[in-house]
Amino acid sequence: MFTIIGGDGKEYGPSPANQIREWLAAGRANLDTKAKALGSEEWRRLGDYVEFGARETLPPTLPGTAADDAPTEAIPEPVAADAVLAGRGERLLAQILDNVIGAAFALPGLIMIALAATRAGLSLGGNFEKLAAAAGFGAGLMVVAVALLALFGVQLWMLVTRGQTIGKRVLGVRIVSFDDESNPGFVKVFLLRAVVPAFIGAVPYIGLVFTLADYCLIFRDDRRCLHDHIAGTKVIKA
Repeated sequence: MFTIIGGDGKEYGPSPANQIREWLAAGRANLDTKAKALGSEEWRRLGDYVEFGARETLPPTLPGTAADDAPTEAIPEPVAADAVLAGRGERLLAQILDNVIGAAFALPGLIMIALAATRAGLSLGGNFEKLAAAAGFGAGLMVVAVALLALFGVQLWMLVTRGQTIGKRVLGVRIVSFDDESNPGFVKVFLLRAVVPAFIGAVPYIGLVFTLADYCLIFRDDRRCLHDHIAGTKVIKA
């Protein structure tokens, strides 16, 4: 985690190294930008940190020591410790896959309901009271409810323990806390990231604006939707 001094003279951060590398790539900072690591009070150039391209230096050796005769080993390039952000397409496909899985779980019960309506000579969009009284309708509705409830339990368990749904696991992405990339847990990954946005999205007029802003924010450099900002999360490659 690093704090930098922007071109306007203000301090920004602490931010993870991968975020600052994105600022470098976007031209919002450069290797001469002043920065200090979390827990340190020393301001240095970004280019002086290993995370941004500096090579680790070896301590000097005295002349005539055995180290002078030893072969010089190549210093490896620094390896980024921060995870890579998940792609926008990967996140979209994971959501689509979760929706398809949900539809597949509900399909047997929906078929039972459709058959019950057909036997009773009714349409699914017809009189609900007559449809509900049709033989087999209640059983089909129960199958739909049990299947979706079971799927919800599996998805919630995976989210809380792994930061992934089935779709995210297949696509190789997961949800983590923004600051330290740890597992977000139940409150962040479900209550703040799913339940709170769902309630806001259901509010007339305000919900539409919120939903549009939520989706549009993924096109920013940090690829964090509005629900990610609410929960303090981000989505990375697993």
